[in-house]
Amino acid sequence: MSNIYIQEPPTNGKVLLRTTAGEIDIELWSKEAPKACRNFIQLCMEEYYNNTIFHRVVPGFIVQGGDPTGTGSGGESVYGAPFKDEFHSRLRFNRRGLVAMANAGPHDNGSQFFFTLGRADELNNKHTIFGKVTGDTIYNMLRLAEVEVDKEERPLSPHKIRSSEVLFNPFDDIVPRPNRKLKKDKPEEDTKKSKVKGTKNFNLLSFGEEAEEEEEEVSRVSQSMKGKSKSSHDLLKDDPHLSSVPAVKRLVCDFQFLKQIYFQYDEDEQDEDADSAEDEAASDERFQIKERIAKKLKIDTSENTKQQLQEEETKTERKTTSRSEELRKEARQLKRELLEAKHKKEERALRPKEKEEDEPAPNSVVEEYLQEKRKYEDKRKQQPKKGVSREDQTLALLDQFKTKLTQAIEETPENELSEPDVDNDEGW
Repeated sequence: MSNIYIQEPPTNGKVLLRTTAGEIDIELWSKEAPKACRNFIQLCMEEYYNNTIFHRVVPGFIVQGGDPTGTGSGGESVYGAPFKDEFHSRLRFNRRGLVAMANAGPHDNGSQFFFTLGRADELNNKHTIFGKVTGDTIYNMLRLAEVEVDKEERPLSPHKIRSSEVLFNPFDDIVPRPNRKLKKDKPEEDTKKSKVKGTKNFNLLSFGEEAEEEEEEVSRVSQSMKGKSKSSHDLLKDDPHLSSVPAVKRLVCDFQFLKQIYFQYDEDEQDEDADSAEDEAASDERFQIKERIAKKLKIDTSENTKQQLQEEETKTERKTTSRSEELRKEARQLKRELLEAKHKKEERALRPKEKEEDEPAPNSVVEEYLQEKRKYEDKRKQQPKKGVSREDQTLALLDQFKTKLTQAIEETPENELSEPDVDNDEGW
């Protein structure tokens, strides 16, 4: 099998078919079969193969499709006429997964194509091979043949091409034609809608008689009120609560009634003018009394408001004073607590020293140890910190050591420094 793949030329172009069995990747030999590849790519771009079935299945041989009529005798090429066969010496029907043009004879290629399901040497130099199925999608292609077939090699439940997509187009000059989907002529019986009206059978209902009576009333009213505006008065004529007098006439009557009342009121006022002169004196006195009472009430209310304001001010002052006193108390308490904390810290720092001084040493050894410890602590405190002063201290210590050495050399006598006898073997 490796020799077969090595002999095949490289591909140039790729198309994806989405079928009911899954996606199928097809790589094209556009240099070896340019006319067939151009035809196939343009038909895919024009959605020519969408919703077409694989109308012929020969188990172990081929799966054929690409006919929009689904009969096996339809389909046309993009050139408007059948185009010539294209054979190549390196393209042979020696394995499964090859894509070739279907035809009824020499140079009779249209839109139909087929997939090979195995080796088919009898098809060499009869059909144009223009592509191959690649990758794992070859298993989806094999699923196209897993259907029941009748005597005429037609599948009982055929698979379908849902859509097609051109992934890589080697022909840049292809321009899709206008949408040329086939329009199936529907029979007149399907296009004509049934205009038979449904009839209501009230006998099927438990309350059929009542429903039938209501239906008759509604139909009678609707026929009588055709072309008229409908309201509650039109439908409820026998209702005693609704008045039969038009609303406009009633408004006119109401307006006249109000007019009569107005004129009667004016006449009564004119009659009362004569009696009003007598009652003016009494009314003036009453008015004066009312003013006096109102003034007294105003004075009382003003005094009451002043008292209320004063009480509120005193309350607010008390509140502020009480609040300030509370804050002062809290501040004093905090100061006391801080001072107590400081005193406690100082006492804690002094306690260990006092204990060391007051406690008598149990033994002389312990006493010596404590003295040495105190000396060491005093010296450590006297030592300067790291830096220039520390370097000066080390240099001073070196000088002291040198002086001690020189003094020791000067003090020792010369006799003690005499060389030992080399010839004496007593020391061995």
